[in-house]
Amino acid sequence: MRRREFIKLIGGAAVARPAVARAQSAVPVIGFLNSLSPIETKRIVNAFREGVALAGLVEGQNVRFEYLYAEGVYQKLPDMAAHFVQQNVGVIAAGAPPAALAARAATKSIPIVFVVGFDPIKAGLVASYNRPGGNATGVCLITSTLAQKRVELALELVPKARTISMIINPTFPDAATEVQDAQTAASANSRQLSVVKAGTAAEISDAFATISEQSTDALIVSSDPFFVTQREQLAALAAHHRIPAIYPFREAVEVGGLLSYGASLAGAYRQAGLYAGRILKGEKPTDLPVVQPTMFEMTINLATAKALGITVPTTLQARADDVIE
Repeated sequence: MRRREFIKLIGGAAVARPAVARAQSAVPVIGFLNSLSPIETKRIVNAFREGVALAGLVEGQNVRFEYLYAEGVYQKLPDMAAHFVQQNVGVIAAGAPPAALAARAATKSIPIVFVVGFDPIKAGLVASYNRPGGNATGVCLITSTLAQKRVELALELVPKARTISMIINPTFPDAATEVQDAQTAASANSRQLSVVKAGTAAEISDAFATISEQSTDALIVSSDPFFVTQREQLAALAAHHRIPAIYPFREAVEVGGLLSYGASLAGAYRQAGLYAGRILKGEKPTDLPVVQPTMFEMTINLATAKALGITVPTTLQARADDVIE
């Protein structure tokens, strides 16, 4: 959608509810900007709202929410961020890396609480973890740097694997770093890493055709949030081509993926909600350090493993936070 059309649409919606807008004008608004869709974010939105409530804010009384979703089409994000700036919301909660970058480009004054999986310092979101220094703070999930661990887990599941593929979205800001980390682990274990690119659903199908032709023994899925939106397609294609796949988030395992390892999205968004609430109550982003998870969760789907003919070591099952039968 073009910028002018988008703004016109939003403006029309606002005009249609002038009385409601005036009645709620005194209540601060949290603009929830996300790269995914309402369906994909249902669990994390609930966690975010829990965090806001932990700060002592009650929806409808001293806070309200507005939501905009890019549904995997990152080109929408700049206009969506601009809309929240024009509405002068109290806080922009930017979920997933592209949304955080769009929010930061749109405003240097409105507080931003982000959830990202790359280094927020390198990306220019903050000056440092302890003292962010500007209008942004939030949670860094450290997802890309876990690529090495995911390669190691793939080799625990498939010890004889010689070739490992990694699927990335070339538009993901931290794709190169993630590939480098995976390559380091593959090389350290004398394995080959093959990188395939996909930025659309059609390209994911093409990528799996390539992966199958290469006789790949295991697959690492990038931590780009785009792949969260496509998790059902990824799990189905991995099952169809009988490829053991390792994912960054448990959401993929819940729909048939084999194994995931990464930080808890729900926990990250709960923390982001708490920060958003504290900012609305008077604290400044620069005084709230960027939070990094210290614990990570592993989820294994034994039914998928059985279908793939994989015996999951009991030692690996014992380390898992959740095992889906």
